[in-house]
Amino acid sequence: MNKTTNGFSLVLFALSFFVFGWLSHTAYMPIHEIQNPSILEKIKKDKVLNVVLLNSPSTYYIGTDGEQGFEYDLLKAYADYLGVALKITVAHTTKEAIELSKNPDIHITSAGLAKTQLQEDRFNFGPSYHEVQQQVICYRGMLNTKNFPNDVEALAGLRIMIGEETSYSETIQTLQNEGYDLNVTLTSEYSTEELLQKVSNNEIDCTIANSNIYSINLRYFPEIAMAFTISGREQLAWVLAPDSKGLEASMYAWLNGFNQSGAMAALKDHHSGYIMFFDYYNTKMFYNRIKTRLPRFQELFSKASNDYSIAWTLLAAIAYQESHWNPNAKSFTGVRGLMMLTNNTAKMLGVEDRVDPAQSIDGGTRHIVEMLKLVPPEVQGENRLKFALAAYNVGMAHLQDAMDLAKKLNKNENEWSDLKTVLPLLAQKKYYKDLKYGYARGEEPVKYVESVYNYKDILENALSESSRVTISTDTQALTK
Repeated sequence: MNKTTNGFSLVLFALSFFVFGWLSHTAYMPIHEIQNPSILEKIKKDKVLNVVLLNSPSTYYIGTDGEQGFEYDLLKAYADYLGVALKITVAHTTKEAIELSKNPDIHITSAGLAKTQLQEDRFNFGPSYHEVQQQVICYRGMLNTKNFPNDVEALAGLRIMIGEETSYSETIQTLQNEGYDLNVTLTSEYSTEELLQKVSNNEIDCTIANSNIYSINLRYFPEIAMAFTISGREQLAWVLAPDSKGLEASMYAWLNGFNQSGAMAALKDHHSGYIMFFDYYNTKMFYNRIKTRLPRFQELFSKASNDYSIAWTLLAAIAYQESHWNPNAKSFTGVRGLMMLTNNTAKMLGVEDRVDPAQSIDGGTRHIVEMLKLVPPEVQGENRLKFALAAYNVGMAHLQDAMDLAKKLNKNENEWSDLKTVLPLLAQKKYYKDLKYGYARGEEPVKYVESVYNYKDILENALSESSRVTISTDTQALTK
């Protein structure tokens, strides 16, 4: 009896041990099975950040210097921070970008979307990176008529077209729900930039665009004009893939450091610092002279570009700022020619005839090269060229004074975005009295550099009108 009892107890103990082990195993295994790598871990493992970018001047496009655009540069900086490559899928409208964002392989979508209440219900937004306002943009030719609108009620009866599935369409829907009589066509065929072009061509009366998009495109489409602001301040943000908390936290940490380091301010300055210099009549004249005057000198600018490795469009922009492409130009101070060389500078450069276009362009380019050599090595990237242009205008001595002053004022003396705020101080006695080279009209080199870059940007856009559609419309991914 004892043997039977002992045997039964042994079997029961073994069975209990087996059941406990099996239950423990089945309870333990799912924990490991659901711990899949996070999206951020997968990005780092694959060494690729997959993004959708809207093909537009304010976001991403292929320019004369390759891939460009504010949001492209920002995402490229984040990819570099992660130590991964940036793989781009191109979209041509907001609606297309939203559709592409549904691809499970896409990590980030950049389509100029604002964090409105409705949009936040639809998308998983990352950190905000830019503040904008929606603006009603209308045909400039209406300014002298009673039809140019100054409020929402005045939009009644006008031909209005806006992008489908944008924050603009959300605004219009809200206004219509409030009882406003608005005849608005929604389109998924055209981007915001294309709609601005339609306004400029008087094909439609008005559209709506974010303030940053309007300010950039005003120089390309000078026949557009801002009628009024139709929204409060809104935050632009990227759309992130679902369940990407690790990626979101990483982006917040990176963007915070990017802002605090001054890199964001420098990037915004690089892409839009010159926008404030828009002048309607001057811009219209510039477009006209691109057709009538530039062809005579374009080959000479290209030759100088090849000889000295400076973009020919920049050289052409400098020449236009100097002389409006008039080879016989002469100022009251005696500077002459396309590049407006002084007599002393011409002699130093071996330029015998300042009004000869070939000699003037070659000499002016060599002078810029000499300025570049004098820029301190601590100044990096595009800053070097801007510093050289400022020195070309005001002289390297005063530029060095400005750099020394910037350092005293706890600003970054090697960043143009900081230096351009210091240069105007050279005209104030309390600052220039302690500087080695004294007084200078420091506002002039700032306006000079910004104006040159403005002309360069307009010129490149005018010569490559199809730059916003050079990328195949099949949205094939490109790898940087």
